[in-house]
Amino acid sequence: MSDWKTICHQDDLIPDTGLCALFDDEQVAIFYCGGNQSLYALSNFDPIGDANVLSRGIVGSIGDEVVVASPLYKQHFNLKTGKCLEAPEHTLKTYPIRVSDGDVQLRVVL
Repeated sequence: MSDWKTICHQDDLIPDTGLCALFDDEQVAIFYCGGNQSLYALSNFDPIGDANVLSRGIVGSIGDEVVVASPLYKQHFNLKTGKCLEAPEHTLKTYPIRVSDGDVQLRVVL
């Protein structure tokens, strides 16, 4: 069984910019990509830089992959899978995300 928790309103998101939210005691980086009109949610913790900073990273693409570049050492993390392109042994947790009646929500797995 699952439920959805409202994190913010859709109007709070700025295209191609991250937003950090606290979700079940974890920092989650939320990205709205203006180019493909998609939402992504993944852990805000950069395991290489050892800090909660990914929401401040730069959104872009490498080939067909939509990525965020860490603001610390510039590793690229795939926004869909959480996998680091330069160091594939590092994969970030991703979260199901949706918009419902203008609210951005993350799924809570019970």
